[in-house]
Amino acid sequence: MNLSDNVKTIKGIGDKTVKLLEKLGIFTVSDILEHYPRDYDEFLIPAPINTAQEGKIIAVEGVISRLTSRAGRKHIITCYVSDTSGALKLVWFNQPYLVKLLKPGYRYLFRGMVKRDNAELAINQPKMYQRNEYIRLLNNLQPIYDLTKGITSNFISKAVHEALHDIEIEDNLPAAFRKTNNLMKRQEAIKIIHFPKSKQEALLARRRLVFDEFTEFLTALRELQSKKNEELNRYPITSYEECDKLLCKLPFELTLAQQKAWVDITRDLSSKTLMSRMVEGDVGSGKTIIAMLAVLATVKAGFQAAVMVPTEVLAKQHYEEFNQRLSEFGVKTELLVGSQTAASKKKIYAKAVSKEIDVIIGTHALIQEGLEFNCLGLAVIDEQHRFGVNQRKALKEKGLKPHILSMSATPIPRSLSLILYGDMDLSVINELPKERLPIKNCVVDTSYRPTAFNFIRNEVKNGHQAYIICPMVEESEDMGGENVTDYTETLKEYYQMAALKAGDGLNISVEYLHGKMKAQEKNEVMERFVSGQIQVLVSTTVVEVGVNVKNATVMMIENAERFGLAQLHQLRGRVGRGADQSYCIFMKGCAGKEIDERLDILKNNNNGFKVAEEDLRLRGPGDIFGIRQSGELSWKLADIYADADLLSLASEFVKDTTGTK
Repeated sequence: MNLSDNVKTIKGIGDKTVKLLEKLGIFTVSDILEHYPRDYDEFLIPAPINTAQEGKIIAVEGVISRLTSRAGRKHIITCYVSDTSGALKLVWFNQPYLVKLLKPGYRYLFRGMVKRDNAELAINQPKMYQRNEYIRLLNNLQPIYDLTKGITSNFISKAVHEALHDIEIEDNLPAAFRKTNNLMKRQEAIKIIHFPKSKQEALLARRRLVFDEFTEFLTALRELQSKKNEELNRYPITSYEECDKLLCKLPFELTLAQQKAWVDITRDLSSKTLMSRMVEGDVGSGKTIIAMLAVLATVKAGFQAAVMVPTEVLAKQHYEEFNQRLSEFGVKTELLVGSQTAASKKKIYAKAVSKEIDVIIGTHALIQEGLEFNCLGLAVIDEQHRFGVNQRKALKEKGLKPHILSMSATPIPRSLSLILYGDMDLSVINELPKERLPIKNCVVDTSYRPTAFNFIRNEVKNGHQAYIICPMVEESEDMGGENVTDYTETLKEYYQMAALKAGDGLNISVEYLHGKMKAQEKNEVMERFVSGQIQVLVSTTVVEVGVNVKNATVMMIENAERFGLAQLHQLRGRVGRGADQSYCIFMKGCAGKEIDERLDILKNNNNGFKVAEEDLRLRGPGDIFGIRQSGELSWKLADIYADADLLSLASEFVKDTTGTK
């Protein structure tokens, strides 16, 4: 068996399963081996009930009492389990068969996530175990994978086991280097990451695999960097008269940081070599207008420009903004996204070649086969960390070595920026426009949730909108964290009851959004939220990429302790885009001194660069279980905050092996 073989070659995988695995991005043997667990579930000895803590998974053993069953739209079964230390409420939804299995006065063993149910602690949807069954699971780490309907974590584990039995994975690291830097063999690391005997062992396996991810990325980056100084500027731009006119027409003045970034860009565009510059700025710092100035200068010099962004909704928003501001300067702008018909794409391709279009703004559709430019002078890559090196390279190859302007709204400590953006010059926009009101932040526990719901209701009543972020799409095998599907239904019911109680007839539209939805569905939901048809959007972190909804004034993040600080700051940046006061509510699902210390940084600070430095200071590899930054350069395991030491090690290794500086 080879890594490139179709996943169907693994014993036990048929045609039907292949289609389900494709939904998870698994096509080859390599893909399933690299479909790493996102966490592990550890089965511990049943604990006394009085030790139950909100947000923690617990196993309890005791006698049940006060069993009730209530039918309705949701069939609800409630009972209490008691031991010598206390009692705990248990709740099941839509499992009526349990009425026959649960007998008051009998002893049972249950396991699940402790949550707050009004004034008391409870476990929703606890799993029931036979004692012998539970003993077999004790002290074992069970891998938890990202799944789709029809695929279980147990199925993934079996498939990985079969694949590892029939494959030999080559190792490209010298034995001496591995030993010196505590890096195990790659084959061993892949086996252990799926089947660890302890969390410590899993962390060692992860260390090797993270090193490989960084090495692969940095090798590709060094290739681009080595060519950078050899590339002559075929698109010299020396006149900025029209840009000055645009600046005069703006209803605001550029900040000093924006002015400095613009000076850097004008110097690059007129130099002897091509521009390759990263503009790194905090959320809402005004990077888009800087890109717009560069595009206008490029077009007025007789060249074309392309702007690539990660989502269709953001592409449409950029298209409308560019079109609105640049059309009076005679700039012809077009939109190119995946959902357009083949016929409309062909028309755009033809206009690009004949130079009837000056600027194309789009998604990954920009790097698909078929699009060619007449004279592409500038390629802008927005939210640069969402695109891999190969995607950036593909956009560059759409023209004859154009200028590259990358932008990122993810503030990264300078020490890491120099490694990650090693092929680019760096401009930093580290101040917000003066007219922006600072976001008001609070950190609360789940007992505050009804107050938060009512606060959001009041904001909606005043004509505003809100985001609520949950860490999961649907109820998961690991039973941890809020999920968007159940949360949306709960919130709809809450607001219906609130309207009846208040007698004000306030009908609040609540919808959900998550990454497993089809692209068209996601676009439709986001467009309805942008237009104000949806007042409260319950979402996973897919909203992290910056669409401007100026009317949104509340961001509430459930299970905030499960996210990295930099990602929480990105999510917070979705509000505060308009003139009204905005708020961010960080809701923690469990307590702890370290959790409070981390979240208080966000509570007391709206500066993304300071947040990033603190995140780097506080984080370590041991935090990787349960805390991840999402979307950073599409790595499967690596996290630049938790793995800063490995990023530096990989950088030195690549320099030594490629002979680059």
